[in-house]
Formats: sequence, C-alpha cells, structure tokens
Amino acid sequence: MNDVLSPVQAATTRLPLKPPGKVVAITSGKGGVGKTFVAANIAAALAKRGHKVLVLDADLGLANLDVVLNLYPKLTLHDVFTGKATLEEAILPAPGGFSVLLAGSGMVEYSRLTPDMRQEFLRVVNGLVPHYDVVLLDTGAGISDVVLFAVSLASEVLMVATPEPTSLTDAYATIKVLVSQQQRRTVRVVVNQAQPGAGNAITKQLQHVLDRFVNPGSEHPVRLLHLGEIPSDPGVRDAVMRRQLLMQASPTSPAARAVSGLAGKLEQALNAQKA
Repeated sequence: MNDVLSPVQAATTRLPLKPPGKVVAITSGKGGVGKTFVAANIAAALAKRGHKVLVLDADLGLANLDVVLNLYPKLTLHDVFTGKATLEEAILPAPGGFSVLLAGSGMVEYSRLTPDMRQEFLRVVNGLVPHYDVVLLDTGAGISDVVLFAVSLASEVLMVATPEPTSLTDAYATIKVLVSQQQRRTVRVVVNQAQPGAGNAITKQLQHVLDRFVNPGSEHPVRLLHLGEIPSDPGVRDAVMRRQLLMQASPTSPAARAVSGLAGKLEQALNAQKA
C-alpha cells in the first residue's frame, strides 16, 4: 500500500463524515468487556423500534462479530477494501432484523492504519450512511491508530466498561486520548456486568477523575453521560455460548430489558442531534 497521501486523500482524511445522529462508535479501553455483545444487541433493539440499522465490524484484524451472530460470511470488509466485492455484496442480514458488514480476522495488514486503509474506511462509511438510520461501529479496544480513526468517524461515542479496576483505568485512558486528539466533549458510558444501581456511581467516579486531571482550565470540559448499565445475568453467558442474540434468546431477562432501555436512550440522543 502507498504510504503517501494524495491531495484528495489528505482532504478527505481531514474531513471525516460525521452526520448528526447517524454514526455511533461503540468502543472500550480494555478488551473482554462485552463491547461486541452490546453493539449487536443494541442494534437488534433499535431494529425492533423500527430503525434501519447496520453494524460495521471495525475491529480490523481481530473481528468476532461473526462469531457472536453465528454467521459465516463469504465476503468481508477485506474484500471491499481490496476491490474484490462491492459494498452491497458484502452486507449481510443478521438475526434481529439489522444488517452487518463483517471484517476478516487474523489479518496482520490491518494492525496499523495506512493512508490507503484510511481512505477505504472513509469510502465505506460514506457509502453506508445514506442507506441506514443508524450505523454502529463495533471498534477494537484501546488507543491504536486504527481504533482511534474508526472512532473519529462517529458523531457519538459509547464507552463500554465493567466495574473491574483495570477496565475503568483503561476506559479513563481512552477517554483522555479522545479528548486530546479528537476534541470530544461528551462520551456516553455503558457499564456492563454491573450490580443493580452501581453503574451510575461508576460513571460519576470516572467523571470525578476527569474533572481532577483533564478538565481543569478547559473552556470545554468533557462530560460523561451515563447511558445505563447492564446487570450481571446468567442469560448473557448462555446466549453468548449458543451464539445467539440475547434480545432473541432471552428477551425478558434483566440484561435484555436493560439493553432495550439503552437503545431507547440512544434513540432519544440521536433524534436530539438531528433536530
């Protein structure tokens, strides 16, 4: 791949498409916190509310959305990037009434962001946005250049964390980078595997740390918006092990009801952006 940006590539890179209320990045500081589970089940809940939704597996190289959804794609985002398939050919219907664009797994060429990959990523997102009410980007974890670029394309960021100290520490570090590099002023927080009522306190704890170390002297301090919590629920593990959506396998479980509530709050936030 060519590592030199053409004038067109440079201009496009500086101006990523962020249509209000359209593109949402679901990310995390640490892996293993249930980010893909959250993305897939929120997509199903939004689809149930009548929205046309697509989930783009933006965890390039370590993709697992196909595993969560029990799908076996013949074409992936890699084929779109390399011109072997059109965008339309690579989009698949998923259980739950939404669409997916899956990424390949174990591809070392996607471990770092090249100018060509940046350009292709932009082309794909630009091609999806006109055809869907909501595009969810299921990003990788952490602060690699690939993850940060994917997040930069979104008008809203959902940070998924669990109550474990390592998860919260990495969530704080990631938010700090998003604030410094992307000038993010709001980040929505989802606390997964939480004890009842504990999620809001965890978001406040993160906000307190930001207020102490990031916000002092800032004209536009970052605000964390608590989207909600998903309680620890044995139904989640059962659904994951069966490679089913929780919203379908156990729609009345506590965790499924919580996800439905998250989707409702996200819907309100996205509608407010469009207004």
